Amino acid sequence: MIFQRALLREFANLAVAVFLALFLIALTTRLVRLLGQAAGGKIPSDAVVAFLGFFALHVLPILLSLTLFAAVLLTLNRAYRDSEMVIWFNCGLAPSAWIRPVLTFAVPLVAVIAALSFFISPWAAMKSEQYRSRIDSRDDIARVDPGTFGESRGSRRVFFVESIAGDKGSVQNVFINSTQHGRSGVMMSARGYTETAPNGDRFLVLVDGRRYEGSPGAADFRVMEFERYATRVETREGEEPEATSKSLSTLALIESPVAQNLGELVWRIGIPVSALVLSLLAIPLSFVNPRAGRSVNLLFALLAYMVYSNLISVSQARVAQGRLDFGTGLWLVHAIMLLVLLALFAYRQSLFRLPWRR
Repeated sequence: MIFQRALLREFANLAVAVFLALFLIALTTRLVRLLGQAAGGKIPSDAVVAFLGFFALHVLPILLSLTLFAAVLLTLNRAYRDSEMVIWFNCGLAPSAWIRPVLTFAVPLVAVIAALSFFISPWAAMKSEQYRSRIDSRDDIARVDPGTFGESRGSRRVFFVESIAGDKGSVQNVFINSTQHGRSGVMMSARGYTETAPNGDRFLVLVDGRRYEGSPGAADFRVMEFERYATRVETREGEEPEATSKSLSTLALIESPVAQNLGELVWRIGIPVSALVLSLLAIPLSFVNPRAGRSVNLLFALLAYMVYSNLISVSQARVAQGRLDFGTGLWLVHAIMLLVLLALFAYRQSLFRLPWRR
């Protein structure tokens, strides 16, 4: 029918605009946080893009679910405001006639959300933890960022490098503040380079520098000049990160039905199911009452989305804590929202007395 084709086209156009807006907002917020961590030395600057990509994959199911709800809601809301709905109702269409085009648009998107929730998001969480573990296992030389102060893993050294030449093998204008045997020392060198001993140990070799040891003004304060000074670089074997319920695959959660894993299953299944229910719930929620104002129904729709999302989170937490049975936690929230959906459809249907019903 004509109205179905028009609805599907408007759903798609609005969904693209809403998704891009939500995606940019989420990425910008996360990027600001990652840049703050990089500036504070918690993560290296070259890892910001990778962590941002893992975050994007992890948050995609929620963004697509919200996009689907907003696209259907705003499209039908505009049709009410522009009096298009009045025309369709006078042509003999009931509110339930919008279920088919909404499902036609929603079902493929819900399938994508399910694939992301069941497979892609857990994979992204696992890769993010593994990448963070590899970063933590880097030695102090690999963690150096030119022009910024850094701290060694054991917090025993503070170092500053003005510039790096080559593949981080040669550094220029080095400053190191270290504590050895209870004595504080400062080393300054014009240049340095890394060297590997026959036994595999790595050393940072400083050339043409000075070492100031002790407290200035004290009797044991010493100033030493050196042509070559080697300090051992601390290394640590990379450890495989401990698997969490968020990073386990869906099959692994099913094979290990402990409370924490069952709670994660409730969340993963709840995301695509709630997306489908919300897309249908947007049909009666999009109704505009001219006497009540045009924004009242949007406030109710926003409230419905927040309540639904929070109820799924509460259900997940209860199942993970062992306070709620898995089966009950899986269907209870969705059953309540389906009852609300049926009640709203029945209410909207009773408001319209169509000629073919009379």
